Amino acid sequence: MPPLSYSNVGTLLDRTTRLMKAHFQRTFREAGVDLTPEQWVLLDHLRIAGASSQTELANGTFKDAPTVSRIIDKLAKKKLAERKRFPNDRRRYMVQLTAEGERIHDLLIPKVEGLRVQTWSGMTEEDYETFTSLLQQIRNNFGD
Repeated sequence: MPPLSYSNVGTLLDRTTRLMKAHFQRTFREAGVDLTPEQWVLLDHLRIAGASSQTELANGTFKDAPTVSRIIDKLAKKKLAERKRFPNDRRRYMVQLTAEGERIHDLLIPKVEGLRVQTWSGMTEEDYETFTSLLQQIRNNFGD
């Protein structure tokens, strides 16, 4: 078991996540785009993976189903994504980007890449691998 001095790691992770989200939010606002970092995650996933079911989006973005549904509602209201029924299953919806969603993604991706470079500045590929491995181990420790 780690020493008690490690007890603030949750706070450090939370503060770091909040700081990163604030930088993403500011970058989007400066680009003239009304989008949250959470909405960006789904927008980006849809751009990369293509049309997806809500379940696939939840699994692919590590978000719960109600959160994904709420974010899709907001993206649809902004006309960045749309729900369509699966042709062979009228109970399920497929979510896809609209042309405007693709345009916004293309506008923001260079800015997001710049933020990613800033995030990992001063760290090696090995640092990144170690960091992600440790985070995955923590997730595994909680059964996820």
